[in-house]
Amino acid sequence: MDLQQNDILTKVSRYNLIRNGRMIYIDVHQKIQGNLADKFIAVPNLVNIVAKPEHQGAGVDEQKSLEDCLKKIKGLNLEDLFPAASPLTSTSKDD
Repeated sequence: MDLQQNDILTKVSRYNLIRNGRMIYIDVHQKIQGNLADKFIAVPNLVNIVAKPEHQGAGVDEQKSLEDCLKKIKGLNLEDLFPAASPLTSTSKDD
């Protein structure tokens, strides 16, 4: 494939996890080209917000990466999987 040197290309399978009435996606990425932690990576996400690395799974195949991810997030609240929003900076002109 004709990609730039540091590009990462993956093929993605998507799973939905519904916990306590709330849904997140778990995308399992199969490495096509580039550097990942393993051949397959399972990443919980909210489309534009990706879970912290410690909640992502890795494995030699799709099933193992998904199982690793599910093991890491078992018992956690979904909101605990994602980075906290950065505090808003003040735009007040009362200086």
